[in-house]
Amino acid sequence: MTSSTGRRVTANLGLTLDGRYNGPGGPGDLGAIVPYATTDVARDHLTRIWEGATTALLGRVNAEGFLGFWPTVAEDENADPRDRGYAKWLVDTEKVVLSTTLTEAPWARTRMVNAPTADVVAELKATGEGDILVNSCPSVIKALLAADLLDRLYLLICPEIAGGGQRLFDDGLPNSRWSLTHHETGELGEVAMVYDRVR
Repeated sequence: MTSSTGRRVTANLGLTLDGRYNGPGGPGDLGAIVPYATTDVARDHLTRIWEGATTALLGRVNAEGFLGFWPTVAEDENADPRDRGYAKWLVDTEKVVLSTTLTEAPWARTRMVNAPTADVVAELKATGEGDILVNSCPSVIKALLAADLLDRLYLLICPEIAGGGQRLFDDGLPNSRWSLTHHETGELGEVAMVYDRVR
């Protein structure tokens, strides 16, 4: 059994009312989520997710996608300060990217790992301090839910029914109980919620 430093594993994702993180058009169909991602409530939520985190755990697709977007936000003096705060944190923090295909790190301060998600998290929890954040990486979040390794869930619920697309909570997950520790409703009807795992 690997010893633990008490680090929390946290995850953030935007979902529709029917529990989907994309629409029927596939992974790029974010039409039911994107309009709500730039509200004050969503941006305050974005700040909340990274403030205690010292490691970003990413999947390959997100790592490559984030690389094309967030570094420019970090440099943009006209960007919303909350977006810029997250962007600077992401650029500067330790990043661990789970991939079976990438061998070279796409970012500075990045380590590539080809191993099961649960094993990587166990290794990260054994050293260091601060939260381990999985931001908007559904494949990684699903693996952690299946292994009951998530300690906190940051959810932005968007007031739309997508009617198709991929769901976060698949059948067959282990039973778990969560405590609502924060919630805030935005002007468009979006709800930012923080749930902590009750163990």
